[in-house]
Amino acid sequence: MVEPILSAGKGQTHDRRAVLGYSMVLAATALWGINGSMAKAALSSGLTSLRLTEVRSTGAALILVAALAMTRPQSLRITRKELPFLLLFGVIGLAFVQLFYFVAIHRLDIGVALLIQYLAPLLIALYARLVLKEPVRRRVWAALIPTLGGLSLVVDLWSGVALDGPGVAAALISAVTFALYILLAESAVTRRDPVSLLALGFTFAAVFWSIVQPWWSFPTEYLDDRIHMDGAVFSSTLPVWALLVGVVLVGTIVPFLLLVGALRHINATRAGVTAMFEPAAGALVAWAWLGESLTTAQLVGGAIVLTGIVLAQTAR
Repeated sequence: MVEPILSAGKGQTHDRRAVLGYSMVLAATALWGINGSMAKAALSSGLTSLRLTEVRSTGAALILVAALAMTRPQSLRITRKELPFLLLFGVIGLAFVQLFYFVAIHRLDIGVALLIQYLAPLLIALYARLVLKEPVRRRVWAALIPTLGGLSLVVDLWSGVALDGPGVAAALISAVTFALYILLAESAVTRRDPVSLLALGFTFAAVFWSIVQPWWSFPTEYLDDRIHMDGAVFSSTLPVWALLVGVVLVGTIVPFLLLVGALRHINATRAGVTAMFEPAAGALVAWAWLGESLTTAQLVGGAIVLTGIVLAQTAR
């Protein structure tokens, strides 16, 4: 993919440290794995997935914009030229990827939905090869095969699932929007720093959600409900509002900053392949915190995913 090497308006070459980039993506996937368990617990209170996504986008926007307004207010300035891009990035790249993912998990097993969504790295590689006419190393293609195979073990695809047509369609759209998010972010970090990019992107996403679901109709009665989580390693009881704070901070702001920041050190194809560790991380966290089963096949699948990621990263 396009290799972003210049900071916005400064003309200074970024130190593209690959190991740092890979570490940032893996850390992001681990936090998204934690976010999955927190979100699942919050949804068990009766809060809808769309409302949870609205809280996630709006909370992230408020915190990031406030932080920049106090430290670097000039970074929040938007030119007329970049307005269409930020609108596309916020609504399609941030709001829609969550929207169609939640539609998919409503109609499919969450593991199947994740497996379909993580066709995104393959879509990125195909875009690089067929549209941008850029060379994609054979080792990257070879890495995608065991990685997808390992994901199928992690999500227990072979135990037998009933595939719902609209659910599959939503998961495929989620894969496309996830790929688009990574590609847009990779392009944008040549012109904007990751913090202001995400602050503005989440702002547009929050505006979108406020139109779809006005805040005055938010079901506040769920916020004080306490949710008990009893896993194989951790056991805790938390109010829904605390879970929502965790989803915003741990599951949104930090991992998205890590992923966008990583695109200054590695390209979108490698970032997408590395992010495929998320289903493995999610299964492990769900076992430790929610008590969901973790079979030998899932552990083997996680090891295969890691092997595929390492193989992709050795393709220089």
